[in-house]
Amino acid sequence: MSAERNSQRIVIAGASSLLGGELKTLMEESRFAGWDLRLVDEENVAGTLTVAGGEAAVIQRVEEDTFRGAKYAFLAGSTAFGKICLGPAREAGATIIDFTHATLSDPDATPWFPKIEALTGKTVARHAKTFSVFSAGGTAAASLALALQKFGLQRLVGVMFRPVSETGRNGIEELETQTSQLLSFQSIGSAVFGTQTAFNLLPRFGAESKENLLREELEMRAEVAAAVGDVSEDAKISLNLMHVPVFYGMTFSVCADLGEGVDSAKLIAACREAGWVVAGDAEAVPSNVSVAGESQLFMSEPRADLSRAGAWWFWGAADNLRMPAASGIKLADWLEG
Repeated sequence: MSAERNSQRIVIAGASSLLGGELKTLMEESRFAGWDLRLVDEENVAGTLTVAGGEAAVIQRVEEDTFRGAKYAFLAGSTAFGKICLGPAREAGATIIDFTHATLSDPDATPWFPKIEALTGKTVARHAKTFSVFSAGGTAAASLALALQKFGLQRLVGVMFRPVSETGRNGIEELETQTSQLLSFQSIGSAVFGTQTAFNLLPRFGAESKENLLREELEMRAEVAAAVGDVSEDAKISLNLMHVPVFYGMTFSVCADLGEGVDSAKLIAACREAGWVVAGDAEAVPSNVSVAGESQLFMSEPRADLSRAGAWWFWGAADNLRMPAASGIKLADWLEG
């Protein structure tokens, strides 16, 4: 069954998640503000009271007819929840805009971030029915790698620094509690991460944790591979994901080996063309704090390595919630024409 062409119904599945909240906020500030917005989520959070369109709204559980008549289905929340929603959303004929990574392995899903057409030279089909929206880290790594290809990219190695808000409210609350307990010389609880995350950098969480940095790293890596679309170019890229004890904001450090004749001015111009906001030397360095509430990617001016010719360092940051949410809204706006 196909959704009506003129339908003005949108379903946000995973509406109680942090990303779902960002989507709702941005949607109410966009061309979709007057549309019929339906908020749904997993059964354990169904019944939560929220606000939509300036009025009280209750988040409903996903049912058989949840997506009926919807033109767009925005999937937020966990990957498992996203997979539950895929079938009903497709059956209803809705255009799926997926943030959960549930469609990463789907060959029919179209990878998306705002500059992907210009950077890849490939046209994104407006008639596509499933879109996989990249995370902030995936967007940063993919757009930078694609922008640097024109400079003879030989190798790109990036370390991405993950905030606890990627886990959701439970992660934020545990970091907050651990910080308070440690400062009060109390023993800490670690129900979410299975280890001390406050004041600590980590390559993985505790064995008891349901959070898996390696899985998230592979998901980010899959986003980059989907954007690059070339096995030989993709093989030049290596990423590592690390936990940092901050609440919000994805940051990263990248070193790229480039060809000869490259200077900072050319790199800055290419990055700006790819959608980055590049801070000058006289401006504050982008950080997880400075990018809060921003929908773009930010970086400081590229810096040549002190000992290796042709190697350049890049430091950047993005709001890990606002940026992908804004990307998804831009996609829907573009699809509307």
